[in-house]
Amino acid sequence: MSRHTVIAVILLLCFPGTYLSGQMGGVNRGKYLIPIKKTDRPLIIDGVLDEEPWSAAEKAREFQRVTPTDTGKPIAKTEVMLTYDKSNLYLGIICHDPTPGKRPVESLRRDFNFSNNDNFMFFLNTYNDLTNGFAFGISAAGAQAEGLQYEGTKVDYSWDIKWKSEVRSYDDMWVTEVSIPFRSIRYFEGDKEWGINFGRLDLKNNEKSAWAPMPRQFPHCSLPFVGTLAWDEPRDKAGLRFSLIPYATARVTRDFEAGESTEWKWNAGMDAKMILSTSLNLDLTINPDYSQVEVDRQQTNLDRYELFFPEKRQFYLENSDLFASLGTERVRPFFSRRIGLDNPVLAGARLSGNPGDRWRLGVMDIQTGKNDDVHAANYMVAALQRLVFSRSSVTGFFINKQVMNASDDETFTGNKYNRIAGLEYNLATPDNRWNGKVYYHQNLVKNLTIKDAALAANITHSTQFITASLNQALTGSGYNAETGYVRRRGYYQLNGSFQYKFFPESKSIISHGPVLKLDTYFDPYDSFSLSDRETNLMYRIDWLNKSSFSIDMKENYIKLLQPFDPTNTGGPELSAGDDFSWNEIGATYISDNRRMFNYSLSARYGGYYNGDRLTLNGEVNYRVQPYGSLALVTTYNDIRLPLPYNDAKLLLIGPRFDFTFTDNLFFTSFVQYNNQIDNLNLNMRFQWRFAPVSDLFIVYTENSWAGDILNNSFGDPYTGDLRSKNRGLVVKLSYWFN
Repeated sequence: MSRHTVIAVILLLCFPGTYLSGQMGGVNRGKYLIPIKKTDRPLIIDGVLDEEPWSAAEKAREFQRVTPTDTGKPIAKTEVMLTYDKSNLYLGIICHDPTPGKRPVESLRRDFNFSNNDNFMFFLNTYNDLTNGFAFGISAAGAQAEGLQYEGTKVDYSWDIKWKSEVRSYDDMWVTEVSIPFRSIRYFEGDKEWGINFGRLDLKNNEKSAWAPMPRQFPHCSLPFVGTLAWDEPRDKAGLRFSLIPYATARVTRDFEAGESTEWKWNAGMDAKMILSTSLNLDLTINPDYSQVEVDRQQTNLDRYELFFPEKRQFYLENSDLFASLGTERVRPFFSRRIGLDNPVLAGARLSGNPGDRWRLGVMDIQTGKNDDVHAANYMVAALQRLVFSRSSVTGFFINKQVMNASDDETFTGNKYNRIAGLEYNLATPDNRWNGKVYYHQNLVKNLTIKDAALAANITHSTQFITASLNQALTGSGYNAETGYVRRRGYYQLNGSFQYKFFPESKSIISHGPVLKLDTYFDPYDSFSLSDRETNLMYRIDWLNKSSFSIDMKENYIKLLQPFDPTNTGGPELSAGDDFSWNEIGATYISDNRRMFNYSLSARYGGYYNGDRLTLNGEVNYRVQPYGSLALVTTYNDIRLPLPYNDAKLLLIGPRFDFTFTDNLFFTSFVQYNNQIDNLNLNMRFQWRFAPVSDLFIVYTENSWAGDILNNSFGDPYTGDLRSKNRGLVVKLSYWFN
């Protein structure tokens, strides 16, 4: 990288306004506009567009192709109409379908996989910040999806609200009618314009299209490219509104490992939401229960550091990006899954939203109870964000974990409190070509030093042909985020990546090209000596039929800072201070996901510390359209190490059965066999959504001793006796009162 390039990057990070002049409104806001007029009567949501307001409404119909090329018009046309009344926003959508054959759909499950279903989606940038908003989707089978948009190009589909849609299917088109209550979304009082875009995925023709166009290197949901929704009247002020979601559970469990008898428990609690204004809301929870949350997908753990699992609990999700996006993937000062990990949550409150133009606020306070030897604790996180220039922002935050009554316990040896404050600058240009972050986090301890801090700067540049990134980070050895997720401490990291795509004039290939990644770690307390290096060179090919193939070569260097068992099976450990170098090669093939039967396969072979490793991964899916799918996910590792260290054949296999009898009746069965931890997990979940956001759940979970069916290098010999460790049955009923 030249000196001038480095200077340009620094200027872009520190003084982005010099690069943003004349681009404050985004790419398409002034070019694509659709007016919306008020109707005096509510519409019937039946999928039949025969009411008078639809014939009077303006139509968005000139969609542009996004993929496989971002030029020209799509084969299948789409038409969108909008109107509204006092309480609801209405959309009427006509998806023409001139190509014969079945429309690919995965199931009727809510929050469907966008890439596996024919679907229509629309995106609302109600704050006009090109960064935050709401996403709604309807599949050709009528399944719904809704999510919160953040950072301009990301969507969290764990969010749930009340809204209505209905689909009518015909041979040559499918028609959708949608109603979104204004009380379900957030916006500023008095606004006369919102950002909006419409997107369609037509899997039969393998085309993605959008009303307001965007380059093909960006996802469909990219808010920097929204057009304008022009209201005929300013948006109304919202008064104080609230909703209650009480629940009741009945639970029966038995822990065979602990030798406990069958235990019955009854429980009840409540969530509440108060809409303080059109853009600010208060969420409350009392004695929450998360027994219905989908079970985590297990991973074979061959890592020296803690694995990461995403948050799935509903209370922590709305506006969660204010907290969850702090730091980076590997250095998160706040990670909500830490809360309630070892003791129950008693109550919590969260104030979030936009208190004013270009401001975002998030404050959350959670109180946990005492459990066995774990003290009760209070968790508080606060973040204040200011939008600067067009899409960039500055965020300040404070995180506090306070252990209760620790001073009265002479046996308590942990930290009575853990506090972190920080400041972050997030760069995002209006055309999304430049993105970056600079942050400084500090543990608030008696003597503030750089050892108790984490700081980093990164920049990414994306064009149709090139994607390049550069990152550097320093995480001190004393940086302790007890309410966060920090993979490792005491390092300086320098990494970067470069990808180039060729787009040939081919009837079968969309693109192909190389990817180079370099990731290095240095020890700042030992003259910045090298501790880790990973160099990866890959070549990838993407075909028009949505299949892909990649092959890569990787070079690794690791100097162990602590003793480590490379199999994580409890065997002899390699010594701290030892260093290892090895090479490996891998390949991955992903088939056409439009087919009823689709799969992905990958293989990797090469060195591994002082031995060798073969890794095989496979995922097989079969759709029983539109009622569900059968899937089988498998990971196999064959590790060969010299004596006295363990060899290991590690198998993780997980068949999954996902059935949607109707769009309100679901059943999922998930089995996971993992010989690394000698466990067979069974999770069966039945869900009946008998009213909007109101559910009956029946969940059965059992963990059993599985034995090692591949070898006997650790644990007891496999006898075929799948003795139960524990099992439980939960029935949960919740209802949303508006």
